[in-house]
Amino acid sequence: MSSPDPQVRAARNQSTSSARPGARGPVVAVTGAATGVGALLTARLAASDEVGEVVAIDERRGECDTARWHVLDVRDPAIAEKLRGADVVVHLALDLDLETDAAARTAYNVRGTQTVLTAAAAAGVHRVVLCTSAMVYGALPDNELPLSEDAELRATAEATGVGDLLEIERLARRAPRAHPGLNVTVVRPAVLVGGVDTALTRYFESPRLLVVAGSRPAWQFCHVDDLCSALEYAVLEKADGELAVGCDGWLEQEEVEELSGTRRMELPSAVALGAAARLHRIGLTPSPAGDLAYTMYPWVVSGSRLHDAGWRPKYTNEEVLAELLDEVSGRPRGAARRLGRKDATAAGAAGATVALLGAAAVVRRARKARRRI
Repeated sequence: MSSPDPQVRAARNQSTSSARPGARGPVVAVTGAATGVGALLTARLAASDEVGEVVAIDERRGECDTARWHVLDVRDPAIAEKLRGADVVVHLALDLDLETDAAARTAYNVRGTQTVLTAAAAAGVHRVVLCTSAMVYGALPDNELPLSEDAELRATAEATGVGDLLEIERLARRAPRAHPGLNVTVVRPAVLVGGVDTALTRYFESPRLLVVAGSRPAWQFCHVDDLCSALEYAVLEKADGELAVGCDGWLEQEEVEELSGTRRMELPSAVALGAAARLHRIGLTPSPAGDLAYTMYPWVVSGSRLHDAGWRPKYTNEEVLAELLDEVSGRPRGAARRLGRKDATAAGAAGATVALLGAAAVVRRARKARRRI
């Protein structure tokens, strides 16, 4: 594993120097605390005057020295004993990596969430915060702009990892009935950006922005800092229920092209979908054709519940896009952090861009072949 980004290291050092003996506030357990968003949230909560103690759980120890660490798999029923005394659990131990075997990925994600919810109830925890994605709303041509938190979840399991996220959403809805007294908050971020290495960043590395002809994409981003602050809001019970999080508003494809200074390359819908399906079927890309919908149609969220609670994003879509463009050009900004592939795919259209890039490669080869004839 590469050494932590200097800013991440500074956050961890800040958390170490701000240990507060006898501090009042909830005891918060974070799963997946050693890497990615889990590591950033653990450092943030450990430095907060509103949090009493952070219990960090992962399969290896992380670098936040003021957290109390437990090293174990979240599917281990022994986690119930480790959660005893916690007021809130934030479950971030998910694997949505494109390269992971789909069956193994689902087994880990669903079993892990089931175990954490059951263990939390058994340990007397009163709130669990889960993190899925705004992808659960589905990307559809008739989606409202923006979608409210109460909008129907119309995604299907045809896109990478979305089936797991939908099952986690179902577990979240059932948990309060199965475990009276347990409250569940679900946070649904838009496309995650901020030092995240994903196929989405490779999409912007392309000399052309690839667009399916006739589609109506709308780009909404969520900076990792904003996701962590929204999770902290949920931890401190400043907002609850289903919480969508992202930058205010969205960018049309034309705005993205203007801001990036990159022209588009349009692919006919039938060609793009057909090529993506073939590439996935023969194992050349890990992403199924269903992922393409997330680059074709809008899935923008309003974030109204967080806004009503007083939360505001720190970043605009334009600022996040600029940071992303700096990263892919090799000029990462100070706020950039490398998070790891599990986090990358979990909260964005990474799989969709892989399929789209693969489809574009097929089209380019076909055009070159025609020119040689």
